[in-house]
Amino acid sequence: MANPAQFYEQAARHLWHPYTKFSAIEAEGLPMMVRGEGIYLFDAEGNRYVDAIASWWACALGHGHPRIVEAIRRQAGELQHSILANLSHPRAVELAGRLAALMPTPDRHVLFASDGASAVEAALKIALQFRCNAGQPERRRFAYLEEAYHGDTLGAVSVGYLEGFHKPFESVLFPAFEVPVPHAPAQEEECFQKTAKVFEQHRQELTALIVEPLCQGAAGMKMYSPAYLRRLADLCRQANVLLIADEIAMGFGRTGKMFAFEHAGIDPDIVCVGKALSAGYLPISATIVKDEIYGTFADSPADHSFYHGHTFCGNPIAAAAALEALRLYNEERLCEKAAAISEIFRTRLEALKGRPGVRDIRILGAIAAVELDSPAAAGQVRQRLLAQRILTRPLGGVVYLMPPLNTPPETAGDLATSLAEAVRGATT
Repeated sequence: MANPAQFYEQAARHLWHPYTKFSAIEAEGLPMMVRGEGIYLFDAEGNRYVDAIASWWACALGHGHPRIVEAIRRQAGELQHSILANLSHPRAVELAGRLAALMPTPDRHVLFASDGASAVEAALKIALQFRCNAGQPERRRFAYLEEAYHGDTLGAVSVGYLEGFHKPFESVLFPAFEVPVPHAPAQEEECFQKTAKVFEQHRQELTALIVEPLCQGAAGMKMYSPAYLRRLADLCRQANVLLIADEIAMGFGRTGKMFAFEHAGIDPDIVCVGKALSAGYLPISATIVKDEIYGTFADSPADHSFYHGHTFCGNPIAAAAALEALRLYNEERLCEKAAAISEIFRTRLEALKGRPGVRDIRILGAIAAVELDSPAAAGQVRQRLLAQRILTRPLGGVVYLMPPLNTPPETAGDLATSLAEAVRGATT
């Protein structure tokens, strides 16, 4: 970069950083990232950082993977963009088929969007219109798990309200039913009975339950068991309630399986994916829908077409990146690598359990979360790691690692050791 100072000045004058406090910009300044290579990011001063959160959980293959870069270059030379309304193109067709084939049964249709929240919005609207198509317009209410996060668009916020993020928008959200989620085995029966009661009391108006399978990311990497998810799926099936699995953060190998819901052996009606769909290289997301739902959107004898879409949904270049990412996930056996990273994290962090100032240690696949007594302590850990050029982003009092899935085992071990040492330093 020819003139770093110029970019810093322009950023201060014009760039609105998401989820970033003004005080953080003024007090710390923000690193100006100019290059990525493997699991590393490089700033304008030439400093190298470990991307320990995979750039908001998306870059499952790290940065600059030559095959994805080449797939983008090749597609850019053929077809840059073509709408999918009354047209089609090969990459979108191919990607839809690949995603359908990854589901428990391949009888699915795939609607593309550009980001996770948009995939969730589509899922909610599909569930609502499906009920209208089926002659059940009264079934228009959703249930969601306590502390859920499904994106920042208004529909997604309605089924994932977090007061710290969304309080100013509360008055315009639609009503939905929040149900409890157990974070320990002893809580499961009570939570399930409360959820079953909501289903029973609102059976005539409930259309779908939306869940983050096994791990609620923005809540602080809070986890629950596959057995509980299986009970929720059974409850939905018995009550004729659709199950929407939001795999945007957990999908594509992160938990040790291609999708987190696979741990529970279930078959969701609608699956939302994004983030790592293109390995984080280009914006693309998808809503994957069973054909028994899709089939109700025919336009004969009455018009039930789904009048919903985005300009760049299924963009050919983004779809080409996603196709190459899916090939690499399979070839590089990333699910197995995530499982191996999980054991490394468990071994290195186990000693923190019971330490004063440490509330909990949670590990699932290539995710390791350490919950501390306060956000202030988590902030201290972040600063200690940043001094070692390790990028983390605490969630309240939770510091977590979520690195690219192709992180070498020795580097994963070093990350966990550095986290453990930083926690000890912040809790003495």
